Amino acid sequence: MKNIALTIVLLSPVANLQAGTTDSVQTAEGVLKITPVTHGSLMLEYKGKVIHIDPWCRGDYTGLPKADLILITDIHGDHLDPAQVKKLKKSGTQVVAPQAVAQTVTEVLVLQNGQKKVVAGLQIEAVAMYNHKRGPSPGKLYHDKGRGNGYVVTLGDKRVYISGDTACISEMKALTDIDIAFVTMNLPYTMPPEEAAECVKAFKPRIVYPYHYRGSDLNVFTRALEAHPDIEVRLRDWY
Repeated sequence: MKNIALTIVLLSPVANLQAGTTDSVQTAEGVLKITPVTHGSLMLEYKGKVIHIDPWCRGDYTGLPKADLILITDIHGDHLDPAQVKKLKKSGTQVVAPQAVAQTVTEVLVLQNGQKKVVAGLQIEAVAMYNHKRGPSPGKLYHDKGRGNGYVVTLGDKRVYISGDTACISEMKALTDIDIAFVTMNLPYTMPPEEAAECVKAFKPRIVYPYHYRGSDLNVFTRALEAHPDIEVRLRDWY
């Protein structure tokens, strides 16, 4: 089913979609295809280019094409899986990641928070992702500021934001002109759905996908955005 593209026509601000399907979003320069894989992993296809984000071996990659571009957000095992990265690479594949990842996957192009670069013909911007207060023990955070990257990828006239593991931070609230956002929400590692909704209300993406939401009540997220019909919530069988 992963090679079947569906154009979603929505009659309400919330869409419940079946697992194993691919959404199609029209851009000014062609169709953008979005395929959830698992947890923090997804695939984007645009103008013949394939972008894999945080490929992880627990996802089903059967039948999915290899990558022209791989984006890695952080060093944790559900985001950094060198073996799966290797499986998805082909001649010419470029890997973008923060400096902390380069210690494990050495052939990456390093982007730090706030940096922009054209990679594989696409504009990539690294965005901060971090925790304010949640961590494994007092004085420690699950995600330190500056270690990991979220990303904004420009695909034609669409700006696509992938949050990575983060709380509702000022850098997310300050985002502008985001057409499609993938926003994480699970405790204790990132943020609860109500906090995620707070950030989404601030930067107002046209379409938002909750992802990396294992254990979260997505009804809390959708209810918090009911008064914002200009923000289209798309729910998928991620976890």
